[in-house]
Amino acid sequence: MITVQNVSLRYGKRVLFDEVNIKFVPGHCYGVIGANGAGKSTFLKILSGEIEPQTGTVSMNPGERLAVLKQDQYEFDQFSVLDTVILGHPRLYKIMKEREAIYEKEDFTDADGEKAAELEAEFADLNGWEAETEAAQLLSGLSISEELHYTMMSDLNGSDKVRVLLAQALFGNPDVLLLDEPTNNLDVDTVMWLENFLADFRNTVIVVSHDRHFLDQVTTHIVDIDYSKVQLYTGNYGFWYESSQLAQKQRQDANKKAEDKRKELEDFIRRFSANASKSKQATSRQKLLEKITIDDIKPSSRKYPYIAFKPEREPGDQILRVENLSKTAEDGTVLFKNLSFTVARKEKIAFVGRNMQAISTLFDILMEKQKPDSGSFTWGVTITNTYFPKEPAEFFDVDLNLVDWLRQYSVEKDESFIRGFLGRMLFSGEESLKKASVLSGGEKVRCMLSKMMLSGSNALVMDDPTNHLDLESITALNNGLIDFQGNLLFYSHDHQFIHTIANRIIEIGPKGTLDKLMTYDEFIQDDYIKSQRQGIY
Repeated sequence: MITVQNVSLRYGKRVLFDEVNIKFVPGHCYGVIGANGAGKSTFLKILSGEIEPQTGTVSMNPGERLAVLKQDQYEFDQFSVLDTVILGHPRLYKIMKEREAIYEKEDFTDADGEKAAELEAEFADLNGWEAETEAAQLLSGLSISEELHYTMMSDLNGSDKVRVLLAQALFGNPDVLLLDEPTNNLDVDTVMWLENFLADFRNTVIVVSHDRHFLDQVTTHIVDIDYSKVQLYTGNYGFWYESSQLAQKQRQDANKKAEDKRKELEDFIRRFSANASKSKQATSRQKLLEKITIDDIKPSSRKYPYIAFKPEREPGDQILRVENLSKTAEDGTVLFKNLSFTVARKEKIAFVGRNMQAISTLFDILMEKQKPDSGSFTWGVTITNTYFPKEPAEFFDVDLNLVDWLRQYSVEKDESFIRGFLGRMLFSGEESLKKASVLSGGEKVRCMLSKMMLSGSNALVMDDPTNHLDLESITALNNGLIDFQGNLLFYSHDHQFIHTIANRIIEIGPKGTLDKLMTYDEFIQDDYIKSQRQGIY
């Protein structure tokens, strides 16, 4: 258990947290949400002790252990992969190394024997005999193959390092587990493994994530950071979002009778309680939802950007034809080989696979940013396309304010039009005069989406567009792409984003491709497809 009492934190005149009081108890998973800049990661750092609040305290029960998902990929480069995982339990790791040092002594004394006996007793109490087995199981579950377990961390790529650091946080059954964006750089199979792990975890979990499906699968409570306050709500993200939207709608409906509103909210709670039985946290969440009162449901103050892609031209029958494309990375890794597919009208295709570089490279080739090793592709003559690259930084290396930056990509040059467009994307007032070069990651994404909307294209290519966005912007983009009447080729690590938008899935492996006209959930749950997937890697 971890208790927060009267915690406040401010930077200059900006109050980040004001008199926060909250208790996190075992058996529950808490999802921390809030707009970009609200202080989600900072709040986790206060809980871990990395940042000291100006007032208040954070406390745990004596003898309990807290584990944190580390963000520095280079911190453990001098350690092996297996040792890095066991370092998640510092006391156990220290005992292991002290034992090894004593037993390696050539002049073993009686004092060494006594010390070794003490260490052996504590080693056994900490379940040390199972440490390497548990570490190896965690690594395998997170798709780190056995031959890498004794490799040095410095020899791993960035994606594998992230997985090892996640295994480190999960190791040794910590009493409190803090996870900041744990699904980043994980493929769908590994995310599903993590969902199952956390569903079975009986201690306290506090997680920050922009993956709505993940939050819905693992959380029993939502911790909402808004206007310097931290509010605790029962239920997962989907329940919080739907209930806050319903409460907002009711607040705006001045003519509706109070009794009608109460009945509508009660029906909503009852319906969501029944649906809770389908989640991995089913039993505990259903019981919690049944205890909610009407007063527990409040409208959200969140603002959602307006995102709508409207093609200026109706596409013809010929959209895109790809024939025998092959590409090998500079290090010799085969990204894809003899890749062929044809895009039909109204298709929204999600590209998935374990190697994200393969998908990014394919998109770069289709948008003529790179050349294939072999093969060809042809866009239809009626097609106008626009691209959201994985790294859009090059677009912002200019000395322009946002109005002038967006004006470059707009047929309509009038400043009031540009400012109005930026306002719908949550750049209001003086914010529209910020320099493009100093924008945050989320602000850059919203600018790129504005650029794409102004293009009027009937084919969109998007490489992980939800990266850096807050949950509100992800929801707005999700809805905008569902409504889009053109063609879409995209990659995303957001499960719900893929499932609700895509009507076709193409999985790319180094040895082949799977191409299915179905939803994402159908694709990953189909037993026959699961067996086929093994053959493309």
